[in-house]
Amino acid sequence: MPASGQARGAWGWHPLDSRWAQRVVDAAGIRPGELVLDVGAGLGALTAPLVRAGAQVIAVELHPGRADRLRRRFADAPVKVLRVDAAELRLPSRPFRVVSSPPYNVSTALLKRLLAPGSRLVSADLVLQRAVANRWSRGDAPGANRWSRHYDLSIGLRLPRKAFTPPPHVDSAVLVLRKR
Repeated sequence: MPASGQARGAWGWHPLDSRWAQRVVDAAGIRPGELVLDVGAGLGALTAPLVRAGAQVIAVELHPGRADRLRRRFADAPVKVLRVDAAELRLPSRPFRVVSSPPYNVSTALLKRLLAPGSRLVSADLVLQRAVANRWSRGDAPGANRWSRHYDLSIGLRLPRKAFTPPPHVDSAVLVLRKR
C-alpha cells in the first residue's frame, strides 16, 4: 500500500477537515430519518456529522481501501457504503438529499445525474470548485436553464483552501440546490 501522501496524489484526494464538514452539514439542515447521499465519502468526514444529525446515509466511495475503512467505521450506524463510480451511481427511488464533497473531476457528471429527469432529488449541498459552483448558480452551466425551472441554485458556504488536507490549488464553495 502506498504512503498516504502518494495515495492522495494518485487519486487527487483532498479530505475535508472535520470542523468544516460539520459546518457543511449544519448549513444543510438535515433532519432525522432523511436519506442522504455522501458521494466521494473518503473516510467519512461528512458521513460522521450526517449520522449525528440522524440521517440514513449512502456513502459512495470508489477507492477500495477507503470504502473498506468506511464499512468498518460505520458498521453499527445507519450507513450503507457503495463502492461505485459517481458517474454510474443508481439514484434512490425515493426522495433523497445529497451532502457531499465529490471529487472535482466528477462534479459536472454528478450534477447532470442528480438533475436528470426522474430523479427524486430534494436538495443538494455540494462542495465544488468555486468557479464551477459560481457557474452553476449563475445559470451559465450547460443545461442550467432547464434545471433552474425545478431547482433554486445558490452559493452557500465558501471554504478556504485550508479546509482541506492537503489544500487544493483552487478555492471551493458549497453549491446549494433546493427543489422548488
